[in-house]
Amino acid sequence: MNQRMGLRESKKERTRETISATAIRLFLDRGFDQVSITEIAEAAEVSRRTLFVYFPTKEDLVLHRFADHESEAARVVRGRTAGRPPLDALREALLDALARRDPNTGLNDTPEIMAFLRMVFVTESLAARLTRYTSRGIEALTEALREAGIGPLVARLAAAQVIVVQRELAVMNQTRLADGESADERYPEAVRAAHQAFDLLDDGLRTHLTGAERP
Repeated sequence: MNQRMGLRESKKERTRETISATAIRLFLDRGFDQVSITEIAEAAEVSRRTLFVYFPTKEDLVLHRFADHESEAARVVRGRTAGRPPLDALREALLDALARRDPNTGLNDTPEIMAFLRMVFVTESLAARLTRYTSRGIEALTEALREAGIGPLVARLAAAQVIVVQRELAVMNQTRLADGESADERYPEAVRAAHQAFDLLDDGLRTHLTGAERP
């Protein structure tokens, strides 16, 4: 029974990825607004009804890739070693992501990824919907900080600052790459910017984030 359920879930995930990959390929080739749901369903060899089961809106076909990462900062805080300040864990996670050229850092010059991010930023409906994922990331990180014993006001304000800083650093990196700089060329400055940004966060938040935690 469990094996059948596992196979069923694997099949669903493959179908979901096939639909999304097909949609993104069409969007990058012709433009987000120029591709219809019917065309995507036909190209992915599924019905419109099946497509909407996996992706309720056209924007979800693209932005689900951001949704998969919206709770990443919260996972970092929850997974840190005992007694380690949340900001230290978040800083290290960002530096590791930069070293790996994680697309979410904006420091990835693979042509397909750059085209994907450019599409998101220049398509009004996608850019507007992306703010929802930012808000959910703030909510998730707030909850993780609350679980660490940090008061509601500090947790909320700290989470908002961290998520916005991460987003703005990614935008800065992506902008430089779009202007022709390679990821390798940008990397040293991206690391310096990340350290400077977290130093600023540290100066304002460390006392509140460490002092408020439960023993």
